Amino acid sequence: MAHAAPAARGRHLDRAALTVPLVLGLLYGVYAAFMKRQTGPVDAGNVFYGILCGVVFAACLVAMARVGPRMMRELRAAMYGAFAAIAMGYLYSLTGDSVLRSVWIGLLTGAGVGIVAFYRYYTHEP
Repeated sequence: MAHAAPAARGRHLDRAALTVPLVLGLLYGVYAAFMKRQTGPVDAGNVFYGILCGVVFAACLVAMARVGPRMMRELRAAMYGAFAAIAMGYLYSLTGDSVLRSVWIGLLTGAGVGIVAFYRYYTHEP
């Protein structure tokens, strides 16, 4: 078997584990920049703000994908729920609406994502 490749050592992220967070980060950044702009002209500040939000969002997703498999399923689901709550609450706060409404929307989103994530991890882990 001279043509067989040696086994890879260590843990690495495959293409999907990097592509999905990058695409979601891009979408989050574009939406955050759009909300921050509030129908005004597009300027360099809005573009930089969108890039910054997208990079932070994607970096958090990649970090959670690396750390998540070593966590208990309850904590892992809570981590994704908290992240979704923070991300959605922040996006909603950019609309200029009440802070309490942003918190409420974030909590509802986080609870939903946490419940769905727990169900998925509970039914798919050995």
